[in-house]
Amino acid sequence: MLDKVVIANRGEIALRILRACHSLGIRTVAVHSTVDRNLKHVAMADESVCIGPPPSGQSYLDMPAIIAAAEVTDAQAIHPGYGFLSENADFAERVEQSGFIFIGPKAETIRLMGDKVEAIRAMKDAGVPCVPGSGGPLGDDAATNIKIAREIGYPVIVKAAGGGGGRGMRVVHTEAALSNAIATTKQEAKAAFGNDMVYMEKFLENPRHVEIQVLADGQGSAIHLGERDCSMQRRHQKVVEEAPAPGITPELRAEIGQVCVEACLRIGYRGAGTFEFLFEDGRFYFIEMNTRIQVEHPVTELVTGIDLIREQLLIAAGEKLSIRQEDVVLRGHAIECRINAEDPDTFMPSPGLIQHFHAPGGPGVRVDSHVYEGYRVPSNYDSMIGKLIVHGPDRETAICRMRVALSEMVIDGIKTNIPLQARIMRDRGFQDGGQNIHYLEKRLAERREKSLTIG
Repeated sequence: MLDKVVIANRGEIALRILRACHSLGIRTVAVHSTVDRNLKHVAMADESVCIGPPPSGQSYLDMPAIIAAAEVTDAQAIHPGYGFLSENADFAERVEQSGFIFIGPKAETIRLMGDKVEAIRAMKDAGVPCVPGSGGPLGDDAATNIKIAREIGYPVIVKAAGGGGGRGMRVVHTEAALSNAIATTKQEAKAAFGNDMVYMEKFLENPRHVEIQVLADGQGSAIHLGERDCSMQRRHQKVVEEAPAPGITPELRAEIGQVCVEACLRIGYRGAGTFEFLFEDGRFYFIEMNTRIQVEHPVTELVTGIDLIREQLLIAAGEKLSIRQEDVVLRGHAIECRINAEDPDTFMPSPGLIQHFHAPGGPGVRVDSHVYEGYRVPSNYDSMIGKLIVHGPDRETAICRMRVALSEMVIDGIKTNIPLQARIMRDRGFQDGGQNIHYLEKRLAERREKSLTIG
């Protein structure tokens, strides 16, 4: 078993990792920026190291500082969490070269999945269904690109090979707009990701976002833990997630899950990972693989009873998977609402002092959050300050429990998106289930239009 782990992250995921480590008897080292010295996990860690000033580039993205923290504390491993350096192949490589264990996949796997063009090629070779597309990067010849788009059929979407998180993509509805869209996306990709390679896919107009959670030990064993529906999105960012996905049959789950397991074995995957798909008309289309733990992992934990962070730590320690596919049984339904420090109507960030904080409770209620009364939310990082997760015997019960939990949750002193999450839980379309990824944006647009009309 690992003896000591550096937690190379902040906020709720850092606290989540710390708790998993302590449950296994693993000592922890919290690294933090100067503005984060009062984070809950920093106080709870066995040791802490300040790695720089508030800007991420000078702290949580500073590879030498994080590796140095592991060196001075005699740690064995580094857990990157999600975001920051979690999917940075160079960081994973440098960690291993420095003599530490990177709690995640091998650097070459991260690099493969980080290049969306190569990832799609690898998934096609592994038999994973993919969206019809260019099959490779787009060149500079306009006539060739137009021919590719005609063969795919409009609308198409131009994507940056190094993109992710909803960035570096542009939908094209007409041939006249294609060349300019490609050129603009290339420029944006170069500026954002340092890589101007782009590719083209069919734009599915009414898909859902359904993803498959996997675990693999890198020693010949892999399993899937069912699916999550993450279709409630705003600007390609997930707002609400749930498991299992409404309308996915056990037969379809087993089929796509086995495809993902076989792909893991083919690429030699190690650790926790997620295959993200667009789901339309009963068919799955691969879009990308996240080579890390996901924000929404708690809903899978609640329906399977499996601690994903614990499994990451055991795999990193060299242990083989002790869970067989037949051991994975989905029970009930789980829903997660992301709680953000932001205006629920304008979505502007709302940093500041939390004057009052009250976490909800009751059967099936879980709160993953690092905030507390008197905590000051900094303006330097992502606005998510926690996750409210509920579990029930069925989806209807889970929605009811979430409505109650949201009504009990108190965060005073700053604005939060709790009112928005409460509206989603009351929304008839959400309650019916199976809405596509554009549904929430349309509902928000309708609300803005109604507000302007009334005003």
